Amino acid sequence: MEEIPLGALFFALAVLLILSAFFSTSETSMMALNRYRLKHQVQLGNRSARLTAQLLQKIDRLLGVILLGNTLINAAATTLSTIIAVQLFGKSEIVLGFSTLTITFLLLVFSEIAPKIVGASYPERIALPASYILTPLLKLTYPVVWIVNLFARALLWLVRFKPTTETHKLSMEELRTLVLEASHFIPQKHQSILLNLFELENITVNDVMTSRSQIEAIDIDAPLDVIKRQLATCYHSRLPVYQGQMDNIIGILHVRAALNLSLEQQINSEHLREMLREAYFIPAGTPLFSQLHHFQEKHDRMALVVDEYGELMGLVTIEDILEEIIGEFTTHAPAQSLIIHKQADGSVLVEGSSLLRDINRKLGLKLPVDGPKTLNGLILEHFQDIPEAGTSLKIAGYPMEIVQTQDRVVKVVCIYPQQASEPQ
Repeated sequence: MEEIPLGALFFALAVLLILSAFFSTSETSMMALNRYRLKHQVQLGNRSARLTAQLLQKIDRLLGVILLGNTLINAAATTLSTIIAVQLFGKSEIVLGFSTLTITFLLLVFSEIAPKIVGASYPERIALPASYILTPLLKLTYPVVWIVNLFARALLWLVRFKPTTETHKLSMEELRTLVLEASHFIPQKHQSILLNLFELENITVNDVMTSRSQIEAIDIDAPLDVIKRQLATCYHSRLPVYQGQMDNIIGILHVRAALNLSLEQQINSEHLREMLREAYFIPAGTPLFSQLHHFQEKHDRMALVVDEYGELMGLVTIEDILEEIIGEFTTHAPAQSLIIHKQADGSVLVEGSSLLRDINRKLGLKLPVDGPKTLNGLILEHFQDIPEAGTSLKIAGYPMEIVQTQDRVVKVVCIYPQQASEPQ
């Protein structure tokens, strides 16, 4: 070694540090790669992505060749630094100790810490090109890597550790976090739709249904002129038909078909009965996501919600579910639309029958929705009694005043902004 020029030794040491940095950067970038993006690039026919994916499928061999190369190079760099130190300063314990400290510092800074920071910051830019080098290197060193891995697996077997090849499946909450983290890449409307879709499992038909008191239905025993007038002025394409009382639903009537028949001939209750389709009943508490699948399987668009005693609670349509995902897009009947009157002082007048979810969505509030579904129900639960007009209260930090009550229900409520003082 004494015959080798000192400059050549320094050059060789620099090459070893660069090679060590390559293996360190490759290891970190391979582990930090976005697997889903990598799969997408493989599907697009990216050759480097395909090579990288093949390497990651054999993770034990990949780590084996990277660590083998890194260990051998670091050992060679340590030996070479010792030779350089001896040539420069002579052989002594102080020189050897200084040489060890120096090469340790160089390896940590230039071959470990800095390269791994770069690899973690730009995994795709480094891992994909590196696969062109690691793939043939893996084939070349396969026998050595196989023997090393054999001893490693034997050690794992001794400590009763079983490595798993199962890929981690993302939960709904993890997917939600992923969508929120990708807000810079996903348009806001698309992000909102995805988040609403994840919420369907937590929302039931009770949250979006039209309550029993607001259902527009036809009494089959009503006079024909009343039924015709109702058909001509209704806001829906399908109406439930009952006999005697609302709980006795006998079928669903297609309004357009009934109107066309009434133009061709004089219809009567028997004609209407023949046109009825069987009503579709679902239990209260059905998750919206499940109900969406049920609508798809049954090729239906409307379902009647009943409680455990079979009493009618409300009505839900496929449009109600779709609006939970993409927002409102249909025209509602006046009795079902959320009517809001904004006041000059920033307060708003809201009907007591309005759904809390609609109020929160329209006004940006955070009223609790895990109990009663309407504003009237929330207020009645708060008081455990029927309050009088002019009564003030605060729910979830929002000051309110009851403006009008009628027939044992709260009809109109004034909601004040949170920063405003409570009404007197």
